[in-house]
Amino acid sequence: MSHTIAEIAAALGLQAMGDTALRVTSAAEPADAGPDALAMATTPKYAASLAQGQARAAMLWAGADWQALGLEAAIFAPRPRWAMAGVCELLDPDYDFGTGIHPQAFIDPSAEVAEGARIGPFTSIGARTRIGPGARIAANVTVAEDVVIGRDVILHAGARIGARCVIGDRYIGQPNSVVGGCGFSFVTPEPSGAEDVRATLSGERQIRAQRWHRIQSLGAVRIGDDVELGANSSIDRGTIRDTVIGSGTKIDSVCQIGHNVQMGEDCMMCGMAGVAGSARIGNRVLLAGKVAVNDNIFIGDDVIVGGASRVYTNVPSGRTMLGDPATKLETQLEIRKVLRRLPRLAAHVAALQDAVFGKTPPGRN
Repeated sequence: MSHTIAEIAAALGLQAMGDTALRVTSAAEPADAGPDALAMATTPKYAASLAQGQARAAMLWAGADWQALGLEAAIFAPRPRWAMAGVCELLDPDYDFGTGIHPQAFIDPSAEVAEGARIGPFTSIGARTRIGPGARIAANVTVAEDVVIGRDVILHAGARIGARCVIGDRYIGQPNSVVGGCGFSFVTPEPSGAEDVRATLSGERQIRAQRWHRIQSLGAVRIGDDVELGANSSIDRGTIRDTVIGSGTKIDSVCQIGHNVQMGEDCMMCGMAGVAGSARIGNRVLLAGKVAVNDNIFIGDDVIVGGASRVYTNVPSGRTMLGDPATKLETQLEIRKVLRRLPRLAAHVAALQDAVFGKTPPGRN
């Protein structure tokens, strides 16, 4: 499949110049671009490597001198990453989900599969489950009983949907993603050591034998429209109420969302982040990579939490957080400045001790 420069520019609502009838079949980094590729030289930094490739056309920043760069055609993008999203969508060859229902798929006789759905081999669709129109379900997918799946959903190879879960329209489940596994809920007959520590905030506790007993997950998971769940990520079902993920939320690979979590709309959760059980996350919250959110706390709307932060307490709406424990960004930056000065401060204190008391004894500095 190929597109002219004019077609790409028109589809993205952007300006193009030069030989706009030129056709391209792919996008590439400038140094790797062949003559049939659109080079993504969206900043002067990237454009510097155009000479190493063979690109005849490129996506450039607004106002770039495309002729001086030796190009035959160019598309100009005031917001390069937004334009890149459009280019990638336009040139995406998509996955081959086959047509119809593969003869080696198992569909329970009581399940309903809407018109236009495609289901791959070795996939199992459980009893009373409903699959929406246009759904594309790859090989080795498991959809349990009483599940409702919306229209134009994509489930990649190895995805799992647990019983009674409700999935909105245009959901994307990447390979080996799991929706609706049992929550990690256990209890001991007597208060456990962990409960003692949490109640007293003290390491002093009574040591006693304890056995863990599972609390069954009676709830399920409800996911809104246009949600994506990354590869090897999981969303646990609720204990009594459902775990809820709002429309438009995007979850990266290797993330974990615990039981009873209520996550709002248009959130973003980056790789290796985790949200513990019963936490409530507002709308448009961004959790960067390796962020951990404590159980039973609330994070307000429009909060941004920087990478590897640990959130232990409630966070008001609109705040930017960083660190372990997470604090306001401004506070955390001051803390880090102080930490960098600690060796120098320790040396000054040692010098003062020497001046006042004489040579500081070993181990006293």
